[in-house]
Amino acid sequence: MINRVLDRLEEWLILSFMAVATLTTFVSVALRYVMGTGFTWATELTIYLFIWMAKFGAAYGVRTGIHVGVDYVVERAKGRTRTALISTGLGLGILFTGVVAFLGGRWVVFVHGTGQVSPDLEWPMWIIYLAIPLGSGLMCYRFIQALAGFLRTGDTVNAGPSHEYREATGKEPP
Repeated sequence: MINRVLDRLEEWLILSFMAVATLTTFVSVALRYVMGTGFTWATELTIYLFIWMAKFGAAYGVRTGIHVGVDYVVERAKGRTRTALISTGLGLGILFTGVVAFLGGRWVVFVHGTGQVSPDLEWPMWIIYLAIPLGSGLMCYRFIQALAGFLRTGDTVNAGPSHEYREATGKEPP
Protein backbone atom coordinates (compact mmCIF):
# COMPACT_ATOMS: atom_id res chain seq x y z
CA MET A 1 0.00 0.00 0.00
CA ILE A 2 2.73 2.47 0.98
CA ASN A 3 4.67 1.61 -2.17
CA ARG A 4 1.65 2.30 -4.34
CA VAL A 5 1.21 5.73 -2.72
CA LEU A 6 4.93 6.41 -3.10
CA ASP A 7 4.79 5.34 -6.76
CA ARG A 8 1.96 7.74 -7.54
CA LEU A 9 3.51 10.59 -5.55
CA GLU A 10 6.78 10.12 -7.41
CA GLU A 11 5.02 10.22 -10.78
CA TRP A 12 2.90 13.21 -9.80
CA LEU A 13 5.95 15.17 -8.61
CA ILE A 14 7.89 14.49 -11.82
CA LEU A 15 4.92 15.50 -13.96
CA SER A 16 4.26 18.63 -11.89
CA PHE A 17 7.87 19.80 -11.94
CA MET A 18 8.06 19.32 -15.70
CA ALA A 19 4.71 21.01 -16.35
CA VAL A 20 5.43 24.04 -14.16
CA ALA A 21 8.92 24.47 -15.67
CA THR A 22 7.54 24.27 -19.21
CA LEU A 23 4.64 26.63 -18.50
CA THR A 24 6.88 29.14 -16.71
CA THR A 25 9.35 29.18 -19.59
CA PHE A 26 6.61 29.48 -22.22
CA VAL A 27 4.81 32.35 -20.47
CA SER A 28 8.05 34.21 -19.77
CA VAL A 29 9.20 33.94 -23.40
CA ALA A 30 5.76 34.90 -24.70
CA LEU A 31 5.69 37.97 -22.45
CA ARG A 32 9.16 38.93 -23.58
CA TYR A 33 8.08 38.93 -27.23
CA VAL A 34 4.63 40.47 -26.72
CA MET A 35 5.32 43.05 -24.01
CA GLY A 36 9.10 43.33 -24.14
CA THR A 37 9.55 41.94 -20.64
CA GLY A 38 9.31 38.52 -19.04
CA PHE A 39 9.69 37.11 -15.59
CA THR A 40 13.16 37.88 -14.28
CA TRP A 41 13.03 34.81 -12.07
CA ALA A 42 11.79 32.33 -14.72
CA THR A 43 15.20 30.89 -15.59
CA GLU A 44 16.10 30.30 -11.97
CA LEU A 45 12.78 28.60 -11.21
CA THR A 46 13.04 26.43 -14.31
CA ILE A 47 16.55 25.29 -13.37
CA TYR A 48 15.46 24.38 -9.85
CA LEU A 49 12.39 22.51 -11.11
CA PHE A 50 14.45 20.50 -13.58
CA ILE A 51 16.94 19.61 -10.85
CA TRP A 52 14.10 18.29 -8.67
CA MET A 53 12.57 16.52 -11.66
CA ALA A 54 15.88 14.85 -12.52
CA LYS A 55 16.47 13.62 -8.97
CA PHE A 56 13.00 12.07 -8.70
CA GLY A 57 13.15 10.92 -12.31
CA ALA A 58 16.30 8.93 -11.56
CA ALA A 59 14.46 7.13 -8.75
CA TYR A 60 11.58 6.47 -11.16
CA GLY A 61 14.10 5.04 -13.61
CA VAL A 62 15.41 2.59 -11.02
CA ARG A 63 11.88 1.59 -10.06
CA THR A 64 10.74 0.92 -13.62
CA GLY A 65 13.99 -0.64 -14.81
CA ILE A 66 14.72 2.08 -17.38
CA HIS A 67 17.68 3.57 -15.58
CA VAL A 68 20.90 3.67 -17.57
CA GLY A 69 22.88 0.48 -17.35
CA VAL A 70 25.47 -1.44 -19.33
CA ASP A 71 24.06 -4.93 -19.74
CA TYR A 72 26.35 -6.42 -22.37
CA VAL A 73 28.42 -8.50 -19.94
CA VAL A 74 25.56 -9.20 -17.53
CA GLU A 75 23.28 -10.54 -20.28
CA ARG A 76 25.96 -13.03 -21.35
CA ALA A 77 26.75 -14.21 -17.83
CA LYS A 78 25.01 -17.26 -16.42
CA GLY A 79 24.24 -18.67 -13.00
CA ARG A 80 26.14 -17.42 -9.99
CA THR A 81 28.27 -15.04 -12.06
CA ARG A 82 25.16 -13.26 -13.32
CA THR A 83 23.67 -13.13 -9.83
CA ALA A 84 26.92 -11.76 -8.41
CA LEU A 85 27.23 -9.10 -11.12
CA ILE A 86 23.65 -7.89 -10.73
CA SER A 87 23.76 -8.00 -6.93
CA THR A 88 27.07 -6.10 -6.92
CA GLY A 89 25.71 -3.47 -9.30
CA LEU A 90 22.57 -2.95 -7.25
CA GLY A 91 24.60 -2.98 -4.03
CA LEU A 92 26.90 -0.28 -5.38
CA GLY A 93 23.83 1.71 -6.39
CA ILE A 94 22.53 1.42 -2.82
CA LEU A 95 25.89 2.46 -1.38
CA PHE A 96 26.38 5.41 -3.72
CA THR A 97 22.87 6.84 -3.42
CA GLY A 98 22.85 6.26 0.34
CA VAL A 99 26.12 8.19 0.74
CA VAL A 100 24.85 11.00 -1.51
CA ALA A 101 21.59 11.17 0.49
CA PHE A 102 23.48 11.29 3.79
CA LEU A 103 25.99 13.90 2.65
CA GLY A 104 23.20 15.85 0.93
CA GLY A 105 21.32 15.92 4.23
CA ARG A 106 24.40 17.27 5.99
CA TRP A 107 24.75 19.90 3.24
CA VAL A 108 21.12 20.98 3.70
CA VAL A 109 21.67 21.41 7.45
CA PHE A 110 24.82 23.44 6.77
CA VAL A 111 23.16 25.69 4.18
CA HIS A 112 20.18 26.18 6.50
CA GLY A 113 22.56 27.52 9.11
CA THR A 114 24.03 30.05 6.69
CA GLY A 115 20.69 31.64 5.83
CA GLN A 116 21.48 31.73 2.10
CA VAL A 117 18.70 32.64 -0.31
CA SER A 118 18.46 32.23 -4.08
CA PRO A 119 19.35 35.30 -6.17
CA ASP A 120 16.09 35.97 -8.03
CA LEU A 121 13.38 34.07 -6.17
CA GLU A 122 14.89 34.78 -2.75
CA TRP A 123 13.89 31.34 -1.55
CA PRO A 124 15.91 29.68 1.21
CA MET A 125 18.62 27.65 -0.53
CA TRP A 126 18.25 24.77 1.91
CA ILE A 127 14.79 24.08 0.47
CA ILE A 128 16.22 23.95 -3.04
CA TYR A 129 19.06 21.67 -1.91
CA LEU A 130 16.54 19.28 -0.31
CA ALA A 131 16.32 17.70 -3.77
CA ILE A 132 19.67 16.03 -3.09
CA PRO A 133 18.87 14.01 0.05
CA LEU A 134 15.21 13.41 -0.85
CA GLY A 135 15.86 12.32 -4.43
CA SER A 136 18.94 10.27 -3.56
CA GLY A 137 17.18 8.71 -0.57
CA LEU A 138 14.26 7.67 -2.76
CA MET A 139 16.67 6.32 -5.36
CA CYS A 140 18.47 4.33 -2.64
CA TYR A 141 15.11 2.91 -1.52
CA ARG A 142 14.34 1.93 -5.12
CA PHE A 143 17.72 0.18 -5.44
CA ILE A 144 16.99 -1.73 -2.22
CA GLN A 145 13.61 -2.76 -3.61
CA ALA A 146 15.19 -3.86 -6.89
CA LEU A 147 17.87 -5.90 -5.09
CA ALA A 148 15.31 -7.56 -2.80
CA GLY A 149 13.09 -8.35 -5.79
CA PHE A 150 16.01 -9.74 -7.77
CA LEU A 151 17.17 -11.94 -4.90
CA ARG A 152 13.59 -13.16 -4.43
CA THR A 153 12.72 -13.81 -8.10
CA GLY A 154 15.97 -13.78 -10.09
CA ASP A 155 14.25 -11.38 -12.48
CA THR A 156 15.64 -7.90 -13.04
CA VAL A 157 12.69 -6.62 -15.09
CA ASN A 158 9.80 -7.26 -12.74
CA ALA A 159 11.78 -7.45 -9.51
CA GLY A 160 10.77 -4.00 -8.29
CA PRO A 161 7.32 -2.77 -7.31
CA SER A 162 6.66 -1.55 -10.85
CA HIS A 163 3.18 -0.22 -11.52
CA GLU A 164 3.55 -1.34 -15.15
CA TYR A 165 3.85 -4.92 -13.92
CA ARG A 166 0.72 -4.50 -11.81
CA GLU A 167 -1.20 -3.02 -14.73
CA ALA A 168 -0.02 -5.70 -17.18
CA THR A 169 -0.77 -8.67 -14.93
CA GLY A 170 -3.39 -7.35 -12.53
CA LYS A 171 -1.39 -8.57 -9.54
CA GLU A 172 1.46 -7.49 -7.31
CA PRO A 173 5.02 -8.22 -8.45
CA PRO A 174 6.31 -11.63 -7.31
